[in-house]
Amino acid sequence: ASCISLCAFLIISFFLSPPQPAPETTEIDVDRGIDQDIFDINEALGLDLFEGDIKLPGVRLPTCFLSWIQERNSIIGDNYRWPHVIPYVLEDSLEMNAKGVILKAFEQYRLKTCIDFKPWEGEKNYISVFKGSGCWSSVGNMQMGLQQLSIGANCDRIGTVQHEFLHALGFWHEQSRSDRDDYVTIVWDRIQSGQEHNFNKYDDKRSDFLNVPYDYNSVMHYSKTAFRNGTEPTIITNIPDFIDVIGQRMDFSEYDLEKLNRLYNCTSSLSFMDTCSFELENICGMIQSSDDNSDWQRLSQVPAGPNTDHTNMGECKDSGYFMHFDTSVGSEGSTAFLESRILYPKRGFQCLQFYLYNSGNESDQLNVWVKEYTSANPNGTLRFIEEIKGSPETYWQLHHVSLNVTSKFRVVFQGVKGSGLSNGGLSIDDINLSETQCPHHVWHIRNFTDLLNTRPAGRDGLIHSPPFYSSKGYAFQVSMYVNGTTDNPLNLGIYLSLISGANDDHLEWPCPWQQGTMILLDQHPDIRQRMSNQRSVTTDPQRLSESSSNYTWDRPDKVGSEATFPNGTKYMRGPGVGTSSFLTHDRLRSRNYIKEDGIYILLTLEDIAHLLTTEPSSPPSTVTTTKVPALCPDNPCENDGVCVMVNREPVCRCPAGDDWWYMGEKCERKGSTQENIVIAVSSTITVFVVMLIVTITTAVCLKKKYKRGKENKESLALEE
Repeated sequence: ASCISLCAFLIISFFLSPPQPAPETTEIDVDRGIDQDIFDINEALGLDLFEGDIKLPGVRLPTCFLSWIQERNSIIGDNYRWPHVIPYVLEDSLEMNAKGVILKAFEQYRLKTCIDFKPWEGEKNYISVFKGSGCWSSVGNMQMGLQQLSIGANCDRIGTVQHEFLHALGFWHEQSRSDRDDYVTIVWDRIQSGQEHNFNKYDDKRSDFLNVPYDYNSVMHYSKTAFRNGTEPTIITNIPDFIDVIGQRMDFSEYDLEKLNRLYNCTSSLSFMDTCSFELENICGMIQSSDDNSDWQRLSQVPAGPNTDHTNMGECKDSGYFMHFDTSVGSEGSTAFLESRILYPKRGFQCLQFYLYNSGNESDQLNVWVKEYTSANPNGTLRFIEEIKGSPETYWQLHHVSLNVTSKFRVVFQGVKGSGLSNGGLSIDDINLSETQCPHHVWHIRNFTDLLNTRPAGRDGLIHSPPFYSSKGYAFQVSMYVNGTTDNPLNLGIYLSLISGANDDHLEWPCPWQQGTMILLDQHPDIRQRMSNQRSVTTDPQRLSESSSNYTWDRPDKVGSEATFPNGTKYMRGPGVGTSSFLTHDRLRSRNYIKEDGIYILLTLEDIAHLLTTEPSSPPSTVTTTKVPALCPDNPCENDGVCVMVNREPVCRCPAGDDWWYMGEKCERKGSTQENIVIAVSSTITVFVVMLIVTITTAVCLKKKYKRGKENKESLALEE
């Protein structure tokens, strides 16, 4: 109770006044102030890899494999595709933060494609991820058993992991397409000597980019600075607006996903369930309930607000709708139910995300239910999940609701009119449902354009989130440089710090293996098309401060500095760990990060100690192997047959080749495809000969019978 009370007190204290500049405190930039791309990292390590991050096989391979190395394309042939469920091993050499990021990347694959990943259980071919030198991968399934993929130091970004796994799935870099000169210009004299081959393009006779347009936004595209010999760009986009877009490592682009889903014949995503922006009159198959006394309405605006929907924000004429429950009419307790279509879960946990606009009264409420269908209750049973209430606001607010449904179900939104005076009501828009985990906390930063225009670079431009608590009880805070640091301006910088909290006396210190993930939400209405930007940091209990012998993640009152909430309440803030190169302002404006003049930072601090040991202690047995039968004491089998005991009786397992095999109780007889063919042909000839003899015999008999009948007729005629 004391923890909850203090947390509530800290949050209330924080919101009493606007964000204030922070005091001096220690910060650790995991990128050391440099926004290094994959190719920068590998170049600094002196790696000589194909196209900068592709490891070509060093063994003799089939001619067909060598041909696509010589004339490579965007993807490779069918023989080098993986199954839809890819076995993997996370080797213990990986940094803990990298392990957590890799698992998050797998979740993005599940959300947006039909590709899944599972721990290796003895399958013949699998991907083994390790901390090598740099970030690199082979292309496609090498069909060689263990296939390595390196996530080395500074490679632990989700976009980098996605990039390398796309190589493993069969994709080359975007700018090697045969049609690339229509879209970009390669400035050859700016390329480092000896690296020109990395900019080759390849013949479309063997190239197949799956009828998908050239993609400036691809996570597989070189950046404008790739392999440069000075400060000028090596790649210039023919459409100037895209010069600062190429080379993004935030998330899959829309066309990345289209190509991947076409290559692997994906017709749906694994963990995605539903999305709805109410642009179509069928409202995504949602239905109004008959068990209420009011209805939700599909509207484009309400006099008391909202003036626009959240999807388009009024930018598109004759579009932009949301669902509205009017609380300005009716009596207290009036209710309306809006039910989703029937959904079928696979994982047993879901995250419901939507935007809510309250223009009614603080006593009005939105209840979220699920209607579950089971054999015992085929008509469905309602189960209450969460109540949402709050003061009316003049903007859309993001909400997340965690579900844990295992049977087919509907999501049900219930609007309830409260007791107070209302001029408007409750509106919902941009609903997304997926079988993923919800973020633990949300930091909504409003009036963000004003912050960008007025905050200076450096510490005077630093703002802080409210205090939050992790599920383990650690208090933490996130800080943001709105206009960058003095050394790295025009970038968003973001840092996570532990702060003094109510549970500190009962927690383990230094804080062990808690991974903090900070996500700048791309507010695209469809969760599958979002390109949110995220970074993760992990609390290593053995990490020492760079300027002292203290542990970085020790108790904030031991290693931190005093800080003050806007209302004057003092607390201790530990060192901040993050990056000054979180996102450039150019990229910030390239997507739907800023919407209704606000941004959302999604926050999670979770325990990943279970990832300390992820490598199998011994190789698993082959997945196709079942219980090995006992061998016979004596082997009566001939021709290298193997004798096993089945129900205490000896049974011979006879050897077989591609076109031959042994058979019989003791494998004493040999069979072959050739013999079968001879037998089949002989049988056919024999049948033909027999049928011919039967036919000839039948014809002779009929002829004799006809002749005899004719003679009899002639005899009778003479006698008459």
